[in-house]
Amino acid sequence: MFDYQKGVVYFDGNFTSFDNAKLSIASSPVLYGLSVYTVFNAVYDNETAMLTIFRLKDHYKRLVNSAKIMDFHSFVEEWTYDRFEQTMRQLLEQNNIKENVLVRVTVYIDELIAGTKIHGLKNNISAYVYPMGEILPRSGIHTCISSWQRTPDNTIPSRAKINGSYINASLMKNEALLNGYDEAIAVDQSGHIAEGTVANIFMVRDGVLITPDTGTDILEGITRDSIIKLAQNLEIPVIARAIDRSELYIADELFMCGSSANITPVLSVDKRAIGNGKVGDITSQLSKSYSQAQRGQLPNFADWIMAL
Repeated sequence: MFDYQKGVVYFDGNFTSFDNAKLSIASSPVLYGLSVYTVFNAVYDNETAMLTIFRLKDHYKRLVNSAKIMDFHSFVEEWTYDRFEQTMRQLLEQNNIKENVLVRVTVYIDELIAGTKIHGLKNNISAYVYPMGEILPRSGIHTCISSWQRTPDNTIPSRAKINGSYINASLMKNEALLNGYDEAIAVDQSGHIAEGTVANIFMVRDGVLITPDTGTDILEGITRDSIIKLAQNLEIPVIARAIDRSELYIADELFMCGSSANITPVLSVDKRAIGNGKVGDITSQLSKSYSQAQRGQLPNFADWIMAL
């Protein structure tokens, strides 16, 4: 397994060792969480010995959008897509990756003791590679509705993948683990289902795939978008709308998805079994299709893949 602590990282404009990539205790991201990030997949095919990156342009676009929302102006101005792609290619090549990995890219305010200011301050970017692993068990998870509400967009923007906002997710996850669950499900201020702590959520009712709409304080996930498009390709009806808590209890299937979470079946919510308590057929279909898409095996989605 790839040892990320011995790998090459990108930091402060250079490729360097993991140990050399350090931020000051007086820096803005350490003191105030003033940073945004994205995580993308790189999938290795043992048969062809080829490494492919999944939806890199979309991850770049979301990183730019997060930076725009946070007024990280110098990243938006200085980092074109071509520069971003070249840097990510070099990072993966220098680490000689031969397995499935994730790449975490962070844009941050690179100033010391700047207070809570943002506008006009220097931005910087870091990136490192780490093993795919299982952030949630792929065999299925047991969940609970969190007592902590999802941070509303007017408090901390939900569309921006802001490092500091994950305090909210961490409180939910901690509560779930302390109470014997694998993961938490958040609701918004109206009591509608939002998402998990690190993943978007989908449910199946009567053959229809349903997911919270983007007005429910969710992250506009790239994997979420992939699942919607893959479902449409499989002629599975898809609806994005508000979902009530009680709907989860009577769902036929439920799963979470994300670049790190992949597709994770939800077997129970608040100790109530979902469907028959096993992985559902539509969840299995989409999981297979998503895996194929990541490996460039679906011609309709060939533009999602970039080979190194």
